[in-house]
Amino acid sequence: MLCKKLHHAAFRCADAKETVDFYTQILGLKFSHAMGEDHVPSTGKYSPHVHIFLEMEDGSNIAFFECPLDEGEKSGRDPSTPGWIQHFAFEVQDVPTLMNAKLELQAKGLNVVGPTNHDDFITSIYFFDPSGHRLELTARTCHDTVRLQQFVDEAPEVLALWDKTHDWSQRHTVFGAASGYERPQA
Repeated sequence: MLCKKLHHAAFRCADAKETVDFYTQILGLKFSHAMGEDHVPSTGKYSPHVHIFLEMEDGSNIAFFECPLDEGEKSGRDPSTPGWIQHFAFEVQDVPTLMNAKLELQAKGLNVVGPTNHDDFITSIYFFDPSGHRLELTARTCHDTVRLQQFVDEAPEVLALWDKTHDWSQRHTVFGAASGYERPQA
């Protein structure tokens, strides 16, 4: 496979120092690199910026650009896109770790939503960083190889139904019910 793992995903931030402080002090990521230019290296456009990288345990990074002279939302978010769509999801070890993290985040003054069970595949909690980026901490809840293969096998069927209808009025044909995720028994 050409792509080995995620190196980084990058977003805009309102304040680079505040962003570094949040991700290092609240989430424990490593501030691994910072660089800056007056012109964008790939395009040559004048846009003074700092580019910061925050590293996770596996070596992957989230990265941010503070570019104060550029137009647009300081968070980089499209204001027309619902706020729950664009987000970073960080995997934690297990559900007990997730629930402990929720308590710690709340103790630090963050508003935390969840836990939310996503199809018995993952369980997640949600909160926001100082720039308004939605963050998710998630734990894998499905460890059954048969069930995991079922998810892989049904993914094309789920996508085909969505492509055909662009709503879930017929979701019972895939999931066995109008809501929830009870699969039809084979």
